[in-house]
Amino acid sequence: MKKTVKTACGILALCTAFGFCGCKGKGDPNTIKLTVWVSEADRAFAQSVVEEFKAKNPDKKYQISIDIQGENDVATRVLNDVENAADVYSCLNDQLSKLINGDALARIAGERLERVKAANSADAMDSVTIKANGAEGVYGMPYTDNTFFLYYNKAVLTETDVQTLDGILAKCNANKQFAYPMTDGWYSTAFYFGKGLGYEITYNDNLAETSISCDFDNETGVAVTEAIWNYVKDPRVKADANDSKITAGFNDGSIVAAASGIWNRKTIEGYLGDNFAAAKLPTYTFNKGKVGEEQVQLTSFAGYKLMGVNNYSKHKTDAMDFAEFYTNKENQIKHFEARGFVPTDESARADEKVQADVCAKAITQQLQHSKTQKEVPSTLWVPMEGLGTAMITGIQSGSFDLRAQLKACVDSIEKTSAKEFTE
Repeated sequence: MKKTVKTACGILALCTAFGFCGCKGKGDPNTIKLTVWVSEADRAFAQSVVEEFKAKNPDKKYQISIDIQGENDVATRVLNDVENAADVYSCLNDQLSKLINGDALARIAGERLERVKAANSADAMDSVTIKANGAEGVYGMPYTDNTFFLYYNKAVLTETDVQTLDGILAKCNANKQFAYPMTDGWYSTAFYFGKGLGYEITYNDNLAETSISCDFDNETGVAVTEAIWNYVKDPRVKADANDSKITAGFNDGSIVAAASGIWNRKTIEGYLGDNFAAAKLPTYTFNKGKVGEEQVQLTSFAGYKLMGVNNYSKHKTDAMDFAEFYTNKENQIKHFEARGFVPTDESARADEKVQADVCAKAITQQLQHSKTQKEVPSTLWVPMEGLGTAMITGIQSGSFDLRAQLKACVDSIEKTSAKEFTE
């Protein structure tokens, strides 16, 4: 017994000497530790916000760590281990239902909610307002719109040219193309939304989808798909575009206009220099050469980026304080200056620097022709990618069965029974 006591005392002495004894708990109990997840591109901005937040709160001892997590995959990572996920994380609003269903998001309430509501646009607040367990609540603090618009080379195209897709193509050729990511449903749905087509989803109280319907394959949808197919076949259109191909094309001159988002702004502007320009998306020709031919405005998804707070955060109030600070007016303006993100805070949006910016103007105009990215079918993306890929393959093989491919796409989107959701 005495030997055991001596051994324990010896270990205690060593621990004390080297300063890593855990007898008093983990670290300074007065230190508030928070982990924040943001995208790689936002690392520097987030770190500057951390330093400002700590300076604004000298009465508290904060230890705030920035970790990198792509916003598209935040929900997956959080739900893998909710209790040990970040206290605060940046994500896209279309992931909210999944996160709320996993009990991974704290609800905003009280005076904080009133401040956030008063500061931000109605559309931005709608994007973070979800009905769960029979009650409507706000589950995030928005800070920027997330949509796409048109970049173009104004040495080749005029403001009049870019109003219509046909006007753009009139100035293009096989070596100077218009790029549009037709294999990505986030972009290709803009053709269908422009004609008022869409989907309907029903949910249970736990925000699980119970049914999905989609009308992309009705007769109007067939005509929309035919319009897309005609553009995909046009050698002046780069239909297999993605971010890397778009930026590379602006660099070497093989692309003179493209649909993309604000995240590519600095790269494209760097390549185009004084010829850099932006506008809302163009119209496209529906029923070309047929009865009922018309110009239809491409109607984009309008998502929103937000800061959410983990429901399992050990310092939930402090996490809320940081999220609110990160998304306040001053930091939304700084975020705009750093990354070009157009603010959702209405006072920040009225700032003269934002009002004068060419991309901010384009986004503001495009938002008038957009569909809020909320309650989107979980089944939408893969089938739409498949439809676009079938078109690209169809050019190479010389065969594309439009009606059959469209029906297969919609059949994969639609779900009508609980069994289908578990298969």
